[in-house]
Amino acid sequence: MLLHINHPSQNCLGSLNITGSKSETNRLLLLQALYPGLTIENRSNSDDSVAMNHALTTDSNLIDIHHAGTAMRFLTAFFATQEGREIVLTGSSRMQERPIGVLVDALRKLGAQISYEKKEGYPPLRISGKALKGGAVSLPANISSQYISALLLIAPHLEEGLNLTLEGEITSLPYLKMTLALLERVGVHSQFENKNIRISQQRIIEDQTQVVESDWSSASYHFSCVALSSAGRIVLSSYRQDSLQGDAVLIDVYKKLGVDTRFENNQMILEKINNFELPKTITLDLVEAPDIAQTIAVSCYGLGVACDLSGLHTLKIKETDRLIALENELSKLGAQIRVTEDSLHLSAAQDFKANQTIATYSDHRMAMAFAPLALKIGHQIAEANVVTKSYPDFWNDLEAVGFELIEK
Repeated sequence: MLLHINHPSQNCLGSLNITGSKSETNRLLLLQALYPGLTIENRSNSDDSVAMNHALTTDSNLIDIHHAGTAMRFLTAFFATQEGREIVLTGSSRMQERPIGVLVDALRKLGAQISYEKKEGYPPLRISGKALKGGAVSLPANISSQYISALLLIAPHLEEGLNLTLEGEITSLPYLKMTLALLERVGVHSQFENKNIRISQQRIIEDQTQVVESDWSSASYHFSCVALSSAGRIVLSSYRQDSLQGDAVLIDVYKKLGVDTRFENNQMILEKINNFELPKTITLDLVEAPDIAQTIAVSCYGLGVACDLSGLHTLKIKETDRLIALENELSKLGAQIRVTEDSLHLSAAQDFKANQTIATYSDHRMAMAFAPLALKIGHQIAEANVVTKSYPDFWNDLEAVGFELIEK
């Protein structure tokens, strides 16, 4: 679907209900599969969470999670523990290019029986579930935090629990802390000291209900809308000031770009600051929140603010190489941009090239990051329906705050 986007008034005003965090939902879904007495409310309606839930509830021995990277990592660990069941876990062609060998090697050390159906180190995987002994294992700390979280989530069902040592500098620490906090909430205790995490076996928890906080990654696009608007006030629910989600750093980031954030009851109110003097450049280390890099880069381009973003090495192995994709599409709009293996450097925009078609590379975040730019220039988004991966209501929500969408 090719979607032409513009915003006639440049004023973004409205109230939106954002569904639960994809990151929290997928973690809780796996815990629910291990502990059936766990009930989940405000689950994410994203494709990734739908795929995760389907995989955990199907009787099929062939499980295709399509583009859902989190599901691939979490399910690899989960099915390794399912005694007596053999499955093949696969995904899209891009998923089959995303490495998973580090996680498979760690699971094998814990006793898992996993083999590669095609290329060594990559999906699809053949997993023969068994009772895993568990014990001590180590992982490089600078890899995707999803590998680490996958092990932590199954840890209480291992015979000897888990003694996990992280080697080197930890990437995406907030996501790791989110996993440990959710385990704590459901009643599974852990110790995290000096890059060592210990979780003991715990097969039973009390029956309970967990409510998922709304998704901060989804909120990022509305921060961008307010920043790029002439006048903006968007109310989002349901959010917590003490969020577990690393992307809550959006509050501090967008304060630098003229967006004020406050909380009232369960709602988060984003408002454009009047007569705000934008900085000439911003410098951010996003190693703990890489998923918001695309949104920030596009916001800065639209505001004429230069930016230097670092800590982005994990973007190379996402749905696409997000750094190259940003370089391609921002250059198309007239931006002067340079990327490295782990950073992005954008000069302040001098002029904008309107009516360009933004390629999305089958990446939901490319589509959503570029959409708010229509407050400055009309343009088209290719493969616009790719947003369903994480935020199915995205285009409806944009219309609710004044955007005009024309399907071509």
